[in-house]
Amino acid sequence: MLAVTVADFRLFLHVVAASVWVGGQLTLAGLVPALRKAGADIPKAAANAFAKVAWPAFGVLVATGIWNIEAARDEVDHSSDYRNTLIAKLVLVVLSGVAAFAHARAKSRAGLAIWGAGTGIFALAAMFYGIVLAHS
Repeated sequence: MLAVTVADFRLFLHVVAASVWVGGQLTLAGLVPALRKAGADIPKAAANAFAKVAWPAFGVLVATGIWNIEAARDEVDHSSDYRNTLIAKLVLVVLSGVAAFAHARAKSRAGLAIWGAGTGIFALAAMFYGIVLAHS
């Protein structure tokens, strides 16, 4: 059996949190039409329940992301391409969090749709760039 390292544990926490943040959004988005049919207040109740899991996961993502950056400081390519990719990922993480915050406070159906879509798109893009960085 391979030895388990702190780096393995850190990456595990990061991936689990990303699974909750990104996967949960995709799952909830897919469920919204069925939830609407079940009752007008059901989607909001489901979103509020999801938020109780999603926001802590987002916090774990940010914390383990900082931990990942610090741990890789001496091990990674410090080229401008790497830095630019990292900056793009960090901007997308912030945009995902801001969009999720705005989505939670949106009052109109259009606002909910726009901010919800933005949250998911930014989160997926951040995840993609995370994978790109992991393979550099």
